[in-house]
Amino acid sequence: MSTFITHESIPLFIDDNSSVLILGSLPSVKSREEGFYYAHKQNRFFRVLSRLFKEDEPLTVEERKLFLRRHNIALYDVIYSCYITGSSDSSIKEATPIDLEAILSRYPNIKKIGVNGGKAKQVFDGYLLDIAHSHHIEVIYLPSTSPANAKASLDYLLEKYTKLFI
Repeated sequence: MSTFITHESIPLFIDDNSSVLILGSLPSVKSREEGFYYAHKQNRFFRVLSRLFKEDEPLTVEERKLFLRRHNIALYDVIYSCYITGSSDSSIKEATPIDLEAILSRYPNIKKIGVNGGKAKQVFDGYLLDIAHSHHIEVIYLPSTSPANAKASLDYLLEKYTKLFI
C-alpha cells in the first residue's frame, strides 16, 4: 500500500558552516522511524564517511549529527513529498522536489552538492540541476550507499565519495 509522506518528519540538517550538501531521494522507513537520515543498520553512508575522515563510525543520532557538523556536511533529500510503498524508490509517485533555491539562498556557504543514488539523480536532474548551476555549485553524482545497492563495494563507494571532499 502506498503512503503519502512529506519531509516534515525529517527536516533539513544544516547549519551556517555547512559547505557540502548531500541529497538522497527520500528517507527510508527506518530513517523515518528514527527521525534521522541513513538509519538502516545496513546502509553504508556513515561507514563510508567515517572511513574518509579516518574516524570511528558514529552510531547514534547525536554522534552522527556531531560528526556531520564537525565536517560541515548538510543532509536532505531531493523529494519533499510523494507517495511511496515502504522504502522502495521505484514505487515513488507524484514526487514534489525540495525548494533548493531557498536552501542555497539561505546557506551561501554550500559549494558542493552530492547526489546520492539513481532516483535522487533522476529527480535532481529533472528539477534542481539548473538551480544548482545558477548558484555556481559543483554537483557530484554518487552511488547509493543503500543495502539495495549491494553491488557497490565499500572501496568503490569510498573512491566516489572522496570527490566531495577534495
